[in-house]
Amino acid sequence: MRASRFVYTGAITLTLAGTLGFATSATQADPPSKPKIPVLQVDPNWPKMPLPVAGDFGTPLAVSTATGKPKPWVTGEVAGTCVDSQDNVFTVNRGNLVSPETVEAVPSPTVIEYDPDGNVVNAWNTSANQAQIHGCFVDYQDNIWIAGNGDGIVQKYTHDGRTLLLQIGVKGVCDNPPSNTCANSGANPNANMSHTLLNEPANVWVDPGPDPVTGQRGSVYIADGYGNHRVVVFDANGNWLRQWGGVAGAVNNPQTDSPGLFAAGDGGHPHCVVGGNDGLMYVCDRADDRIEVFTKTGGLVRIINVVPGTGQTLGIGGAPALGTAGSAWDLRFTNDAMQTYMFEVDGGNEVLHTMSRVLGTIVSDVGQPGHQAGQFTFLHSNAIDSKGNVYTGETINGRRIQKFVHVQCNNGNGRGNGNGNCN
Repeated sequence: MRASRFVYTGAITLTLAGTLGFATSATQADPPSKPKIPVLQVDPNWPKMPLPVAGDFGTPLAVSTATGKPKPWVTGEVAGTCVDSQDNVFTVNRGNLVSPETVEAVPSPTVIEYDPDGNVVNAWNTSANQAQIHGCFVDYQDNIWIAGNGDGIVQKYTHDGRTLLLQIGVKGVCDNPPSNTCANSGANPNANMSHTLLNEPANVWVDPGPDPVTGQRGSVYIADGYGNHRVVVFDANGNWLRQWGGVAGAVNNPQTDSPGLFAAGDGGHPHCVVGGNDGLMYVCDRADDRIEVFTKTGGLVRIINVVPGTGQTLGIGGAPALGTAGSAWDLRFTNDAMQTYMFEVDGGNEVLHTMSRVLGTIVSDVGQPGHQAGQFTFLHSNAIDSKGNVYTGETINGRRIQKFVHVQCNNGNGRGNGNGNCN
């Protein structure tokens, strides 16, 4: 890991009542000895190779006429990554093979589960139920949630994938009236309103604690962000509770332009929604190069800049943006109690940033564009296990998962070094 050349004071607060108090109390509540900045090191031998082959885990047997052996699995784009309570790692895979894979390989199941050592221990296929698979989340009961940004549904499965427990939305019918086609609704004033339909949702987060309004556990926060431009919240049974957001105008300055709204284009705005231990929701406004922080009822608290000048915001000295789909893609917090840092996925610059949660500054980063271990091509998602190890998923021309071992003790809480201790 190297020190980041991107440092922004992105935690400038807005004039919302209570914001300054939050920032002050959060800083004062920091432990006397703050955790060291996490050090991550790529593990080039994770996951274990080779992957299973056709015929394994219930996949149809297909034999190569050239080798006489079962054809190997190919994941295609790895759209989402998530980790369960036992540190098993899940990927959701698009299975979109390219030539010559289409001849000498088969698509892997949509969901692959790896044990902590990187061995495949389970796999199952939901590709018949969702188009353009996208987000992955494991809730506090170890159920698996999947979003699909090619249609209008979020689905909840049992841990083993055998049972569909809940579906929010209707497949192929999206919140984009009157035709309800699944596509960017940015110019449609009647969209972003449905209490039953979604529109190409990007990701999901499930609250393990009580909802601030209903008092019930398990509220479902959805980044309804490829077709729509909102965060929408449902209860544990799939009933609409509330929503916030809307379509932003031109955003040149992420701090001041269209606060609380999300980029108008098609591309995942919002692209992530993640709850913090501070009771706030961190939402990725990808093209606008910012993380917008809300209360759980949608009150805007502050805006954290990532790397302005990446998506559609102005760069240094007012220079035009790179236009590389933005810098705010996904995030996960470090596992100390204060969640001192967050790992932020910047697919526009192909970097995994470590950011201060309170200050909003980038303190270090890992990675650069490329195809070797530790480099990224279309970095898309991340997840963190109980030991502080980080897993990243790449789509488009990257098409893989990588593991980054947390090689430094974090805050003396018995986790770190990639093996659960601080020796």
